[in-house]
Amino acid sequence: MPSRTGTATRVHPNVILAVLSLAGLAYAVLSSAVIPALPTIQHELHASEAGVSWALTGYLLSASVATSIIGRLGDMYGKERLLLYTLIALAFGTLLAAVSDSLGVLIVARVIQGSAGGIFPLAFAIARDEFPADRVAGSIGLMSSILGVGAGIGIISGAIIVQHLSWHWLFWIPLLVTVLAAVCAWRFIPESPVRLPGRVNWLAAALMSVGISLVLIAVSETTTWGWGSSKTLALIAVGLLFVLAWIVVELRSREPLIDMAMMRIRGVWTANLAAFLLGAGMYASFIVFPEFAQLAKSTGFGFGASVVVSGLYLLPASLLMAAVGSQAGRIARRYGSKPSLVVGAAITAVAFGWLYVAHAHPIDMLISAALMRVGIGLAFAALGNLIVQAVPPGQTGVAGGMNTVMRTLGGALGAQLAATFISNNTSASGLPTVNGFTDSFLMETVCLVICVGASLLVPVPRPLRAPVNLDVDAQFPVLEEAR
Repeated sequence: MPSRTGTATRVHPNVILAVLSLAGLAYAVLSSAVIPALPTIQHELHASEAGVSWALTGYLLSASVATSIIGRLGDMYGKERLLLYTLIALAFGTLLAAVSDSLGVLIVARVIQGSAGGIFPLAFAIARDEFPADRVAGSIGLMSSILGVGAGIGIISGAIIVQHLSWHWLFWIPLLVTVLAAVCAWRFIPESPVRLPGRVNWLAAALMSVGISLVLIAVSETTTWGWGSSKTLALIAVGLLFVLAWIVVELRSREPLIDMAMMRIRGVWTANLAAFLLGAGMYASFIVFPEFAQLAKSTGFGFGASVVVSGLYLLPASLLMAAVGSQAGRIARRYGSKPSLVVGAAITAVAFGWLYVAHAHPIDMLISAALMRVGIGLAFAALGNLIVQAVPPGQTGVAGGMNTVMRTLGGALGAQLAATFISNNTSASGLPTVNGFTDSFLMETVCLVICVGASLLVPVPRPLRAPVNLDVDAQFPVLEEAR
């Protein structure tokens, strides 16, 4: 890479935070923008329903496999360098999707995009390494909430774009944001001196990738194969065998890809369990809420909303989530990250429980969506900080990566369970009945109640050690403050 101009200059931490947030927003929007566009893409590319679903499944697969690996590489070779390479890959995948005219090319592009999930653990690690101690919690909280806020914006913007423009614009617009984020990352973000020397254990990476992929493929195909089919069970069993082999290799390795001793830390495994359950609730809502709102009023429970209007049900909630994320630092300093996680999970459980008992009017969905986004905003912000505080600086990237992976895997499972409940409860006319939706709301409520229990098991973290010199200019000797 060419050397940066003005490396003797200083940049304010707010500029670095803005760049990291912009990068995370581009990725998060792309994670969900295709959901309302899948029927349109299926029609225009003459694809089957099962085939076009891989535009979403491929993204989730790639994100699940690549996120922790990229986080580990960042710990080893430099977070800023890996962030820049990841943004370049995201830009390339987004450009390929924008110009694609076949389903195969689109799926390949989505797989490349999904590999950029490493943006979040890299951003957390950069914040920990570069920011003054009193800025770390708020910065990580804001970036954590962006994953949920961006996904909500993706649903809304995807619906509007599909209704008024070609589906290709789902990718042209995020491409501009991604390129801008890459240029700003190259120009403004310093390379962290915190490294964890070592080599990549490629055998462990391969075993983990195959194992997680097989399990996720099986879960993604359950609406077609069924949960009890021989295909589903066999693929899950083989995937779990690969995961077991991966764990054995990691335990015997002198330089593991994922340190299993780290994964046994109480603050890590409890936060990962909470992330899995929160992800299940959030991603299920992306499937259930719009479909419920779009069903005709003649069903006796649907709201008869258009694609755009159904997406707008999530808009006020997404704005609330952004507001909560922006206050994450103050909340963490005053109450602590663990109470924020417990309260956030409890509010999210109440949100789904509300819809289980009251879903006759659009206001019920608005109330539930608002509660859910406030709860998830609190919980996501807390999770990022809890993970960072549970591990040494050299493992921040890989620990944050695994937490993001658990969130993604939980989301895939939650979404598929909700889709299964809905598809298994249809009327004689082939339309979903209300029972499928209420079963989904109950399942999500149970997941979040369990999440509250997991959150209570999280140990109270030690505060991050303050740097010796808290003067901002002294903390950033190779950057110039942007005025």
